[in-house]
Amino acid sequence: MIQDDNTSPPSTLLDVAREAGVSPSTVSRILNGTAKVSDDKRLAVMAAIARTHFAPNQMAQALKKGRSNTIGIIVQDISSPFFDESLRGVDDGLKGTGYASVIVSGHWNADEEADRIRLLLARKVDGIILLSGRMSDETVLQFSTHKPIVSTGRSLHTRSALGFKLDNEDGAYRAVRHLIELGHRRIAFISGPENNIDADERLAGYTRALREADLELDPKLIVGGNFIESGGLLAMNHLFETHQQFSAVFAANDQSAYGARLCLYRKGIRVPDDISLVGFDDLPGSSYTTPPLTTIRQPLYEIGLISTNALLRLINGEPVENQVPPLELIVRETTRRVR
Repeated sequence: MIQDDNTSPPSTLLDVAREAGVSPSTVSRILNGTAKVSDDKRLAVMAAIARTHFAPNQMAQALKKGRSNTIGIIVQDISSPFFDESLRGVDDGLKGTGYASVIVSGHWNADEEADRIRLLLARKVDGIILLSGRMSDETVLQFSTHKPIVSTGRSLHTRSALGFKLDNEDGAYRAVRHLIELGHRRIAFISGPENNIDADERLAGYTRALREADLELDPKLIVGGNFIESGGLLAMNHLFETHQQFSAVFAANDQSAYGARLCLYRKGIRVPDDISLVGFDDLPGSSYTTPPLTTIRQPLYEIGLISTNALLRLINGEPVENQVPPLELIVRETTRRVR
């Protein structure tokens, strides 16, 4: 039964079988690659598929193979531009693969992340991408015995679990070294939230840079933030309210730097003429702040793309490496040499 127009009902496997003069089971086995038939018969079936415009039901085929052609993705904050970039990489990585994604949020809570993984496993996903989070490595490894898991922000390498971890300490070290090389000696630090491994590593990089330059580590110049704009604004206000003296600020992420920049603007303090400012992440908006932000570039898009490719290889039982692109200092217009 040949389809003559777009309004006709879709062809079925039975239509193909009739057109090719074979049984429906033969068509099915040829499509699945399990049939041992002559070349003439295989060509007849393929020609019938072309004439009938038959489109196999990918979901049905996947279910027969014990797969759903779906992967689960756990982010921590679906409103964050940080995760937007990684999700864009995941989406591009899935193009042309026949896979779809289900996205849920863990809200930086280990128990909630575990609940979300159980939910995804109940939905029969073929694998899971965990974008950062608070769960322990042991818990992630335990869940990976059910389905493959690729996680960012941790070091894992087993047959069913892989981690991609960026060197946050080295990135922070580069940011502070940049300010030191510009002649800054009193450098404030707006940190990230407590009990966050990324924030802890960036603090370690800040302190290492100061120590290597024989500069004093003044605890009063380290102010707690929360990785969002309001935290950066409050932290910068605190530095001024406590009358700290500094010529530069390193914010633990770009969003904190945005908040710090707003505080400086409201106080009439010029960036970088009066105070230099450095962020961490290189979010898309950092190229368009006033002035454009000097920052440490995390390959967020690339990590999403690499994680997706790695997960699909794990699902197929193929070997995969967990190498990641390096962090990079992006010098723009919020830093300058001390006069």
